[in-house]
Amino acid sequence: MANIKSAEKQNRRRIRRQARNSAQKSAMRTAVKKLRAAIAAKDPKLAATLLKSTTSLIDKLGRKGIIKKRTSSRSVSRLTVAVNAISKS
Repeated sequence: MANIKSAEKQNRRRIRRQARNSAQKSAMRTAVKKLRAAIAAKDPKLAATLLKSTTSLIDKLGRKGIIKKRTSSRSVSRLTVAVNAISKS
């Protein structure tokens, strides 16, 4: 437990940031699951619309440093390839 006033404040800030970051990561995971479900159902229109919002969310989290930039790029790339594969068939 922090004894210094500034350390206590920093701890409160850490807890708020941690809650916000975990909520955003959870929202990202949910969006990815919905997109993967649309891909599995081979629904190209739904997948295309979900891809746009999901990639936007993933890129935003990568820019903010909530997930690593390369991880976000890799995720977006793989999801885009999967959506393009069902769009062609």
